[in-house]
Amino acid sequence: MQTVIWNRLTTEQQQQVLSRPAVNSSQDTAAIVSDVINTVRRQGDQALIALATKFDKTTLSQVRVSQQQIDAAGDNLSTEFKSAVAQAKANIEVFHQAQKPQGFSLETQAGVRCEMHYAAIAQVGLYVPGGTAPLPSTVLMLAIPAQIAGCKKVVLCSPPPIAPEILYTAKLCGVDEIYSAGGAQAIAAMAYGTESVAKVDKIFGPGNAFVTQAKQQVNTDHAGAAIDMPAGPSEVLVIADEQANPAFVAADLLSQAEHGPDSQVIFVTTAEAQAAAVNQELTRQLSLLSRTNIADQALSHSTAIVVDDLQQAVQVNNLYGPEHLIVQTEQARQLLPQLENAGSIFLGEWTPESVGDYASGTNHTLPTYGYTRTYSSLGTLDFMKRFTVQELTQQGLKDLSAAVVPIADAEGLDAHRRAVTIRLGEEQ
Repeated sequence: MQTVIWNRLTTEQQQQVLSRPAVNSSQDTAAIVSDVINTVRRQGDQALIALATKFDKTTLSQVRVSQQQIDAAGDNLSTEFKSAVAQAKANIEVFHQAQKPQGFSLETQAGVRCEMHYAAIAQVGLYVPGGTAPLPSTVLMLAIPAQIAGCKKVVLCSPPPIAPEILYTAKLCGVDEIYSAGGAQAIAAMAYGTESVAKVDKIFGPGNAFVTQAKQQVNTDHAGAAIDMPAGPSEVLVIADEQANPAFVAADLLSQAEHGPDSQVIFVTTAEAQAAAVNQELTRQLSLLSRTNIADQALSHSTAIVVDDLQQAVQVNNLYGPEHLIVQTEQARQLLPQLENAGSIFLGEWTPESVGDYASGTNHTLPTYGYTRTYSSLGTLDFMKRFTVQELTQQGLKDLSAAVVPIADAEGLDAHRRAVTIRLGEEQ
């Protein structure tokens, strides 16, 4: 990866260094996705079966995965895998149970009671990508908070053939129905429903450019479904001082780079010698990976940035706003109050990003592409909605009318005023 000295760059060059790889959001992609969505809306299951043949090279007899197939999924999985999933599930449950909100009730003034209530979103759809490897961790991250929130129906789509690891984990996490459908067609099916696929209120989960585009399109259609968050390529920023272990830093950078060729890794250090040492480690460790080509492509548009001090490193991070932020410094926690923009933060040399991806308990569904400035990591609240309640006594209404009536008059809304004054006997 290239190395730059931050203070020697112009403002424009700094912005360029922190720019993301271009996301495939071309008009062609939008048009293709729109056509897929319309086809699924018209043809339902028939479209899903045809598109599975076209895109996934898989012949389906039905869209919904049978209960027999789900029950048998764990038969040939190792005890080690099942134990790992159980441990991860337990940690994720503990962390997400703690997020469950408590409503409250109070009087804002005498006779005026206001309350906050929370309720689960009734029906949610989870999308778990296929591709080069199964992602049971994504099932854990999506299904567990849905269960804790109390969603009445949780369904899952994944490209066929669905790996047994995904089926096993989905059953373990209480998913109600599983469908063999991937890509934009899966998003369309969950957003609008088909003969087999249940229509949902909100869709969660990562995906490629076509999935992302489909989520955006159904989200803007009142007849479609809400979505969890905007998404882009995976990314990590690592802050390290002179004392950091270069091998650890390189391993963290590569663990993100292997996600895909459009992933981006940024390394920020206070020492030019550290940048050189990490680059040497990247070369050494890269040759050991099974996904060397993918990681190498990601590194081609990634950068090591040398800064004057840790305060400047924090500034660079806050400008970039990474999906994952790893802080490998002697006093990592001391920087935490200053770190404003990051999806998830990993403190200290013993906290690799991998633990958050799988089993520490936090959620790995995170905002990317700079959306950390306004969006948060996925949590239990994303599967819930809140609503307010108010209840007044007669005297409470009389006392509050001194605030309501003048404002209603100022806005020229006579009916608003009369809804109060008619109760108080001031108007007929």
